[in-house]
Amino acid sequence: MKQVQLGGLRVSAEGLGCMGMSSVYGAADWDESVTTIRRAIDLGVTHLDTANAYGAGHNEVLVGRAVAGRRDEVTIATKAGMDFASGRGKVVIRNDPDYLKAAADASLLRLGIDHIDLYYLHRVNPDVPLEDSVGAMAELVTEGKVSYLGLSEVTGDQLRAAYAVHPIAAVQSEYSLWTRDPESVIADAARDLGVGLVAYSPLGRGFLTGTVDATMLAANDGRRRLARFTEDNAAANQAITDAVKAVADTRAVAAGQVAIAWVAAQADKLGIPVVPIPGTKRVRWLEQNAAALDIELTADDLHALDMLAARVCGARY
Repeated sequence: MKQVQLGGLRVSAEGLGCMGMSSVYGAADWDESVTTIRRAIDLGVTHLDTANAYGAGHNEVLVGRAVAGRRDEVTIATKAGMDFASGRGKVVIRNDPDYLKAAADASLLRLGIDHIDLYYLHRVNPDVPLEDSVGAMAELVTEGKVSYLGLSEVTGDQLRAAYAVHPIAAVQSEYSLWTRDPESVIADAARDLGVGLVAYSPLGRGFLTGTVDATMLAANDGRRRLARFTEDNAAANQAITDAVKAVADTRAVAAGQVAIAWVAAQADKLGIPVVPIPGTKRVRWLEQNAAALDIELTADDLHALDMLAARVCGARY
C-alpha cells in the first residue's frame, strides 16, 4: 500500500479505525478483532486508530495485544479529551493539561508501547485555553512519550492557534460522501500549514456500503441514536447508497470501495493529504476496504458522487 505524509509522520494511505471493535457498533469480538488487526498489517494497512475513550480503555488494550511483536510495522494514533467515566452517554470534555499528560501515561500502559506515534486532542473544551492543552501535549513530545500531535473535530482558527504552539501533523474529522464539513471548516488552514486530514467514518458509519439495514440494528448499536439512521431518514438516504452502488456496478466493485476511493481522491481537490480510516472488526470487510485504493474514479464519477451530499436527510449528530 502507498504511504502518505502527515506532517513528518509517514503512514499507510489507508488506516484502520479500531473503535467499533470495542464500543458503539454492537458486541465486541476480541479474537476476530485481533485477527483483523494482524491481517491489516499483512496488507500494509499499518496506521491504527484508537482512543482512551473507546470501550473505556478496552480498545487500547486490544490494539496493544494485537501488535505485540510487530510494533515496528505500525503507527499508532490514540486520543484523549473525552471522559466517559461518569457513565455511558455522559461525556465530559477534559482538556486540562494534567489530565492530558496523565491520560498519555495511561494509554502507553494499556497499549504496551513506549511512545505514541500520533496523539490527538479528542475534542476541544472552549473553557480551557487551547494553547494550554497543546502546550501540555508538546511537553509529551519533548519527553519522548509522543512523536506527533493531532487535533480532532476542530475549526480552522483552532488549528492555527494550536499550530502556533506546536506543529500539528493531522486533523481527524468525519469526512465522507454524506459529511463534507472539513472542506469548508479546516481545509484552507490545513493547506496553509501543511497539515493532513484523517477521515473517520468514510463509509458513513456503514450506511454507504449498502449492507446496513437501519431498522435491524442491535439494541446497543450507537447508530440508533443518530438522526440519519431513523426509519424515515434512512429510507430517504437509501437513494444515496443506491447512487454509490450504481457507480460501483460499472466497475464490478463494492459500494463501500467507491465511497472510500472518493474520500482518498479528495486529496487532489483539497490540496492536502487525506487518509481514510474505515473501521471494521471483520477480516472480510478489511480486505475489501484495503482494495478500495486501487480504484480510479473518473471525473464524471467524482462529479456525480459530489452531488450526493445535497440529498442527505438528517443531521450528523
